[in-house]
Amino acid sequence: MNIYRRVIFPRLLDLSLSGELVGRYRRELLANVRGIVLEIGFGTGLNLSHYPEHIQTITVVDPNPGMGSLARRRMACSSIAVDWQVVDAQQLPFPNQSFDSVVSTWTLCSIPDLARALQEIQRVLRVGGKLFFLEHGLSRDPQIQRWQHRLNPIQKVIADGCNLNRDMAQLIRGAGFQFEELEQFYMPNQPKFIGYLYRGIAIPDLERKPELTAFSSVI
Repeated sequence: MNIYRRVIFPRLLDLSLSGELVGRYRRELLANVRGIVLEIGFGTGLNLSHYPEHIQTITVVDPNPGMGSLARRRMACSSIAVDWQVVDAQQLPFPNQSFDSVVSTWTLCSIPDLARALQEIQRVLRVGGKLFFLEHGLSRDPQIQRWQHRLNPIQKVIADGCNLNRDMAQLIRGAGFQFEELEQFYMPNQPKFIGYLYRGIAIPDLERKPELTAFSSVI
């Protein structure tokens, strides 16, 4: 793992995803999280202070061990007991039906095989379990989409594999989920090519198999 990914990028990520407005989005998303919780893409631990008080333990995974220096500081200051593991969401090391809630914030944009990761999330969710997500992605405006496609190769280099042009609603639905809640909106005071957000709650659609090819069109 190179020094940029291990040392520099975690600090850039932490800086760009901090702030009062982003914190409010996190709190609103996490307000209804319950039970045994898994967070994928824990990063530097920015969600940790926004979990509701009844959440006392969480399991978190992230493939980048460089996030640990900042994450451990937040874990040390938190009342929540955190089981932190350096793990790729494409291959979760947990038994079937292990969690009541899975949380993903600004993570689905950068997982190489997103369809596989979403299938893994389905596998580890218990019956009645929910995926809580807050992600940026493809705008509904064709003009903004063109810029997202143009800038995506640059974004992937500077943001450790992050994609600007993933249609998160289509991808989550294509992986066999249905939406309990879904909002799509531009984040204020952000460039539209990077500030188009998807926020919602998804549950496995037990009557429909995942569309295994849904991810391939937007890589």
